[in-house]
Amino acid sequence: MAVEEQQQQIEQVAKTLEETHLSEDEEKVEEGAASTAAKKKKKNKKKNKKGPKTQTEPPTVPVSKIYTNKVYPVGECHDYIDDNLWRTTSEEKRAEERLKEEDYNDLRRAAEVHRQVRAYARKAIKPGMSMIEIAELIENGTRALVEENGLEAGIGFPTGVSINHCAAHYTPNAGDKTVLSYDDVMKVDFGVHVNGRIVDSAFTMNFNPKFDTLVEAAREATYAGIKEAGIDVRLCDIGAAVHEVYDSYEIELDGKTYDIKPIRNLNGHTIEPYKIHAGKSVPIVRDSNDETKLEEGEQLAIETFCSTGRGYVVEDGECSHYAKSTESGFVPLRLARAKTLLNSITKNFGTLPFCRRYLDRIGEEKYLMGLRNLVDAGVVTAYPPLVDTKGSYTAQLEHTILLRPTCKEIVSKGDDY
Repeated sequence: MAVEEQQQQIEQVAKTLEETHLSEDEEKVEEGAASTAAKKKKKNKKKNKKGPKTQTEPPTVPVSKIYTNKVYPVGECHDYIDDNLWRTTSEEKRAEERLKEEDYNDLRRAAEVHRQVRAYARKAIKPGMSMIEIAELIENGTRALVEENGLEAGIGFPTGVSINHCAAHYTPNAGDKTVLSYDDVMKVDFGVHVNGRIVDSAFTMNFNPKFDTLVEAAREATYAGIKEAGIDVRLCDIGAAVHEVYDSYEIELDGKTYDIKPIRNLNGHTIEPYKIHAGKSVPIVRDSNDETKLEEGEQLAIETFCSTGRGYVVEDGECSHYAKSTESGFVPLRLARAKTLLNSITKNFGTLPFCRRYLDRIGEEKYLMGLRNLVDAGVVTAYPPLVDTKGSYTAQLEHTILLRPTCKEIVSKGDDY
C-alpha cells in the first residue's frame, strides 16, 4: 500500500512538473514570438530609415537620399534623324555609351538637383521678395541637394536673376536693395555641377499675364533650336531655326505692338568639365555664316533670348559675375592682396564662375582692389550685366543637351519646361 501511495505521489509530481514545463514553454513561445515581433519591428524601423526619402519644402534632402541606388533619372531622349538614324540601334555606339555612364550619371544627378530646386523656386518666388532672398533661396537649395563639397559638387555659376531690359549676368551684390515687382520679367539662370559636369538651365518668370507671349516665344524658339541640334548639324542651321520662330511673334504692351526679336549677340554654347563656355557658340539668328558642325559626345546649352527692344545687348551696371581665365597662364602679380585672393579663388572655384557674394561667404574681406587687379592683369574675367534698351523687356529659356552616340538627351528637361 505504501508502494501504491508512493507511486501515486510520483505520478502527481510528474504531472505537476509536466504542467509547469508546458506553462513555461508556452510563456517562452509567447516571449519568443513577442521578441521576434519586436526584432522585426526594429528591423523594419531600421530598414525604413535606409529607404528613400521624399523632398521637403524648402528643399533640404540631398538627391542621393532620394535615389538610394545612386542612379539618377535619364533626361528626355530623341532619336537622331536622316543619316544618323543608324546610331539608335548600333551595338558599337551602345558599347561606347556604357563606358561613359559614370559621367552621364554625374550630369543627371546635377540635373535632378536643378529640377527639384527650381520646382520649389517657381512656387515660392513672389513679388515683394528682394533679389538677394531669391538668389539665396535657389543657392541654399542647390548646396543642400547636391551635397556641396569643394570642387567635387556644388553651384555651377552665380544665380542670374536679371530683370526686364537686363537679359543676363545680373546677380545681387551684398547690400543690393532691389525688390521684385508684379510687372517685372525675371530670367532665372542657375547651374549645378557634379565632378565638374555642369547643368546649365534657365527659365523666365512673369506675374503679369500681359508678358505671357514674350515668355512663350522664348520657350518655342529654344525648343526649335533643340529639335534642330544634332551630330553633324551646322551651327548656322540652328540659328536659322530659332530665328524663324521669333519672326512669327509679336506682343502688345499697353496699347503698343512690338516685334519680338532674338538678341543677336547672345548665344548658346558648348560645355566641358569645369568650363561653362567651352569654345563653340550656338547662334540664335539666321545668316550667322557659322558652318561649324556639332560633334558626337558634345554637351551644349541651347539657350535663346528675345527682346521687345533693339535685340542687342551691351555691358552696363555694377559687375557681380567673374571667372578665372582658363587661358591666361602665369601672370606676375605685384599686389600681395591680389595673390592671396587668386589662391582663394583657385581653391574654392577653380575655373567655375563666381560672384562677390560667394567671396563674402568664404570669408574674403576688402577684396575689391585685389579683384580689380586680377581683372586688369587678365587672370580673372569680369562679366558685367548685359542690357538692351531701357524700358524694353527680355525673356530666356535654356536647356542642357547631350549628343550621346545613340541619341540626343535633353538632360535638364522637367515637367515644368
